Amino acid sequence: MTDPSYLSAGELSSVGTPTLWAVTIAGVLALLVLDFLVTRRPHEVSIKEALGWSAFYIALPLAFGGWLWSRFGSQQGVEYLTGYLVEKSLSVDNLFVFMLLLAAFAVPAVLAQRVLLYGIAGALVLRAIFIALGAAALQTLDFAFLLFAVILIATAVKLLRDALSGHEQEVDINTMRSVRLLRKFMPVVDEYHGTRMTIRQHGRRALTPLALVVVAVLATDIVFAVDSVPAVYGITEDPYLVFATNAFALLGLRALYFVLHAALSRLVHLSYGLAIILAFIGVKLGLHWAHGIWSGVPEIPTLASLGVIIGVLVVVTLTSLRATRDREPGEAEVVTDRR
Repeated sequence: MTDPSYLSAGELSSVGTPTLWAVTIAGVLALLVLDFLVTRRPHEVSIKEALGWSAFYIALPLAFGGWLWSRFGSQQGVEYLTGYLVEKSLSVDNLFVFMLLLAAFAVPAVLAQRVLLYGIAGALVLRAIFIALGAAALQTLDFAFLLFAVILIATAVKLLRDALSGHEQEVDINTMRSVRLLRKFMPVVDEYHGTRMTIRQHGRRALTPLALVVVAVLATDIVFAVDSVPAVYGITEDPYLVFATNAFALLGLRALYFVLHAALSRLVHLSYGLAIILAFIGVKLGLHWAHGIWSGVPEIPTLASLGVIIGVLVVVTLTSLRATRDREPGEAEVVTDRR
């Protein structure tokens, strides 16, 4: 049975009471502060440290999902877990791009986790903005679900085209508009200076390569937010659950990066899987929009969506590992010189 605190806001319903929102945001901020404290002294991350933090950031959202299930019912529990799985899958693709950017900018190993943390913090802020915009669109626009469906299907087509052409494994930082814009306004030194983003050189302020890579990571965050938020809105219309799934999926990326670093280059079929998942959710959204106009149009249940998503991820992981069984770790990386 649904909890009586399951509130209605316009045409949207949410389990997110003001107290729950406040506690969740405070918890997310506390975890971010903890991560910044952990990385305050740059150091190379050991696999033991990465595994420990990864286990924590997997156990935490799963425990939260169990609490949601017991507190608000199975529907909210399944929606949260399905949305979390979608966001975690998309975040792995996010990590792959981060890996290429770190290599392209020749980021020292001791600074890698600080760069990742800036990217995660920026992604959280951007997702929060897109989630609010998405909720406003769903409340005011009759065709919002159709719009989200088009965005997801278009993204799926682009992912598939890039995967077929091999472009998903390339990062050319010299063509990134954010990087080119920074270089027009400020000089850039060649050497890293610890965690400093600017230094004074020859009497004027100059950027370090760390500033460029952080801006490049934040720029990619915008691109990922465009398809990530509509994807999870395809699973649940609850803005609170959308925020919770995004936050929990992103918070563990810093540690997960170091666990999966060697394996990321072997997931050569991941883009195909994500394209299928995004297209599937796009169709689900389209059917949901059509059902609101013609009641005879069928809808795809969330539990069925969970089964499809798990199935796709298992298949592309197995086929990727089989296709790259003779490949050395990191062999698939394609980067360009940062100079």
